[in-house]
Amino acid sequence: MPCGLEDEIFNYSPYGDGTNDVEDIPGLGQYDDFQTIDWQRDLARDRMRHRYLVKRSTDSIFDLIKGGFDASSGWLCVLFVGLAAGTVASVVDIGTTWMTDLKYGICPEAFWLDEEQCCWSSNETTFGANNCSQWLTWPQMLGVESEGAGSYILSYMFYVVWCLLFAGLAGMLVKTLAPYACGGGIPEIKTILSGFIIRGFLGKWTLIIKSIGIMLAVSAALNLGKEGPMVHIAVCIGNILSYMFPKYGRNEAKKREILSAAAAAGVSVAFGAPIGGVLFSLEEVSYYFPMKTLWRSFFCALIAAFVVRSIDPYGNEHSVLFYVEYNKPWMFVELIPFLFLGAVGGLIGTLFIRANIWWTRFKKNSKLGQYPITEVLLVTLATAIVGYPNPYTRMSSTRLIYLMFSQCGIANDDLLCDYNRNFTDVNSAVELAEAGPGVFQAVWLLSLALILKISLTIFTIGIKVPAGIYIPSLCMGAIVGRLVGIAMEQLAYNYPTFWGFSGECSANSDCITPGLYAMVGAAAVLGGITRMTVALVVIMFELTGGVRYIVPLMAAAMASKWVGDAFGKDGIYDAHIAFNDYPFLDNKEEFGHTTLAADVMEPKGAKTLSVLTQDSMTLEAVETILRETTHNGFPVVISRESQFLVGFVLRRDLLLAIGNAKRTQDGITGESLVIFSPTLPTQWVGPPPLKLRRILDLAPITITDQTPMETVIDMFRKLGLRQTLVTHNGRLLGVITKKDVVRHIKQMEDSREFYNLPFP
Repeated sequence: MPCGLEDEIFNYSPYGDGTNDVEDIPGLGQYDDFQTIDWQRDLARDRMRHRYLVKRSTDSIFDLIKGGFDASSGWLCVLFVGLAAGTVASVVDIGTTWMTDLKYGICPEAFWLDEEQCCWSSNETTFGANNCSQWLTWPQMLGVESEGAGSYILSYMFYVVWCLLFAGLAGMLVKTLAPYACGGGIPEIKTILSGFIIRGFLGKWTLIIKSIGIMLAVSAALNLGKEGPMVHIAVCIGNILSYMFPKYGRNEAKKREILSAAAAAGVSVAFGAPIGGVLFSLEEVSYYFPMKTLWRSFFCALIAAFVVRSIDPYGNEHSVLFYVEYNKPWMFVELIPFLFLGAVGGLIGTLFIRANIWWTRFKKNSKLGQYPITEVLLVTLATAIVGYPNPYTRMSSTRLIYLMFSQCGIANDDLLCDYNRNFTDVNSAVELAEAGPGVFQAVWLLSLALILKISLTIFTIGIKVPAGIYIPSLCMGAIVGRLVGIAMEQLAYNYPTFWGFSGECSANSDCITPGLYAMVGAAAVLGGITRMTVALVVIMFELTGGVRYIVPLMAAAMASKWVGDAFGKDGIYDAHIAFNDYPFLDNKEEFGHTTLAADVMEPKGAKTLSVLTQDSMTLEAVETILRETTHNGFPVVISRESQFLVGFVLRRDLLLAIGNAKRTQDGITGESLVIFSPTLPTQWVGPPPLKLRRILDLAPITITDQTPMETVIDMFRKLGLRQTLVTHNGRLLGVITKKDVVRHIKQMEDSREFYNLPFP
């Protein structure tokens, strides 16, 4: 085999006849921005490359080592992705904690320490809000007493100023350096994994700005989380590191195997949930997920979780974010409030999605959308001003969720634990007791916090800063669940002889755990917003360590999905995909209409189809078609009169081949014939022809005009098609692209909703 053929195979189109009538053309077989990849072609290229390496492995020791490296490159790549994702996530967690505490005060002796780390060297035996002499609030730094109206006003002012500073800096970084770093990124990742190209969305600048920006945005007390953007950050790492291995870096279909594993690592480092991360990648974001990708995703998530556990950014002995310590069994009667929480979560999720999409559409069509930094500052100012007076909206969402999940004990002095209890033994069980005035005050504050968080999150998700929806969803659900849990607890205390409580609550034992209801409520609202089920349940019990509460979580997740789907089948990610008109085909949905391929194909009516002929067009004629059209590819036919199909050529490959021929071949003019056939036309006299059979796809996917669209859509979903050609008795009629299919599905859904027609 000639020297240099290995590089040729990387760019070789497997649909030609195998002849090498022109030298290798750099960039052949690649894709332009905002194009759909051809899964079949890319996977065929990889199979050809693999066969070549296997054949060469017996030639020398070097080729054998090269083949072994290629075989192990997938595992090496996901290993590096896991190590890098775990390290970056730990840095982001530590930085976020430090900047969050910076709004309240500083450690004068070591300003780089957050409040908890600063107080580790303190002589005080307990850590509390006013029990650490090493940490100074901003009023104390200015010499103002920690109590009184003056201290409160100064703290309020510093809080608002720091929030505006952090949010404004995050917005400026995103706008000037990495526009793709805003938002959570998961809708775009789903679209990319389905085979769409968005250049720069997974680049190095997006990675850097997203990592810095999410720390600033979370520290600005906005109603958003860093866990969703962690997936984007991990996928950026996977994309960058894949270029170390040509097997993945130069093949878009194979690269998506690495990106799927990276998405699993993102959830793993965000929540400390490696198994949930794998299921999230499988259920929510991945489009192509073979068994080897499942294994590599598991390995990548494992490595990432190990790195996070080693660095320990959470500052506890557990590798989970919200570890719970209660282990009281749940009662059968509690399934009723669990299902109720699921239904409420589905309703909140549906209302949130509709309100957020409405607001996003309003911004797009108004002047506010033209001033993203102003929008960021306005939302931040409103959030800081209305959030500071309420202690439950002042604290970070992560701490609030942990508080909602926590069980009341002797060391907990929050208003939520103001019960009429007498603790005589710290090791004794927490008994049922009557709620004190602090609990009722906390209920009102939490109710107000719930309203504020739902309202502000609607306006926050979509501003031009990195923003995730996971933590706000968990926070809203945890508040709802805690309120229901308190109500159930008081019901059990006042009616211990009720048949549902008898036996369990008669001895005033802690038969009701409000923190469990908060956990279930968090899962319900997150499920209602994202429409996850299996991955959600696994993430929740890994997130909290509450393995014995899988059944309540499952019941709430299913109830949330059923109720949410009754009012709208799209989750928040699918809704934003549809809003942005991304060419995404959901492989979980069924198409129940009776249209045919002839109804969808282009062109329609009196329009003519742009085609190339195999041996009768001059270079000037081909270049005229390229100038006058914007199609991504052209069918090649025998002649314009017969219209019998020969193959299909991509626009990018055609441009590269023509440019290469003009540079390297002498005598090429506008009158040169462009030849896609194996032989020249008989009696040809003229300038040298341009032979392009090598770039021709001789086996394009074709269907007839009478093929049901249900079958066509299945082909696009399962084969990952970019386009298919429509024929009738062997004659070419038109082309159906992936965008045509997406547009047709949307039109059918809109018409069904308009006429209120049920599915057949």
